[in-house]
Amino acid sequence: MAIVLQYLAIVAVAENYILIFDLFIFVGTLVNVAGSSCKRRDSLREKHVAKIIEELNSGVISSGRGLNQETTLKPPGDTSLSSYYGTLLSIINSFPSLVELLEEIKDDGSSSDQRQDASRLLDSLESFDFVFSLHLMKILLGITSHLSQALQRRDQDIVNAMNLVKVCRDQLQNMRDNGWDSLLAQVVSLCEKYEIDIPNMDDVPIILGKSRRRAPKVTNMHRYKVELFTAVIDMQLQELNDHFTETTTELLLCMSCLSSANSFLAFNKEKIIRVVEFYPQDFSAVSLLALENELDTYISDMRSSDLFTKLKGISELG
Repeated sequence: MAIVLQYLAIVAVAENYILIFDLFIFVGTLVNVAGSSCKRRDSLREKHVAKIIEELNSGVISSGRGLNQETTLKPPGDTSLSSYYGTLLSIINSFPSLVELLEEIKDDGSSSDQRQDASRLLDSLESFDFVFSLHLMKILLGITSHLSQALQRRDQDIVNAMNLVKVCRDQLQNMRDNGWDSLLAQVVSLCEKYEIDIPNMDDVPIILGKSRRRAPKVTNMHRYKVELFTAVIDMQLQELNDHFTETTTELLLCMSCLSSANSFLAFNKEKIIRVVEFYPQDFSAVSLLALENELDTYISDMRSSDLFTKLKGISELG
């Protein structure tokens, strides 16, 4: 189930939106370049510390903030949602230091390939498209990360996980309805701080590779807000609803009463029978009637045996 959520948040979106696809390709390349040697990692760390000291001296930040922040970009794991989320946070946190590092490699790289790669990365890093997609996915992964972590736990608290599904769905809907202005403000703030060109949202951009006659006549605002922001969130909501239907949610909540924690405190015979009703081909009407008595015997046996009093969850029953 956790893997499903990770694909929901990363793969499904990346496959449908080139800007998001480019973001994760770029992030992987950037991490490899910045962390390819101890020298570069040390250089990035030194630049970041220097930026913090500069901001302390200028009053941009107060003492006690920032000095212990993570300065090493860790490569995101293929199936780790929290890993991708942490990497995006690190890029935002170390943004100016990454720019300086790429400029350094661009000017003084040991080979022409290194210098060209750094130049291309720098162009992408200092673009509005990158900053926008970076902040968009940072927020989306932040919303889904707690649910993903809950679903990865070996002994899942199913009730809590289902509550988190609702919380995640509500947060996504609230972001869709009310989050555009906040997102755009974050993107614009970073762009202004580091002198990155900001497109006029009322302009109609010229799309490379298409004639003026055939290019769609939509503004930048429509492109970023409707075709990307709203569309990506809608996809997240749809994927969430597809994987956690009312039936699936009810089934999982009913299964939670099988937990052996606290001497089978959550046991509920009616809910277990409800689970069985989801599989009519496997249980006849006669076996369903017999199950009621069998469950009474089962729970009495479990609670009276010292072997089962210290179990902490369903996973320990095996």
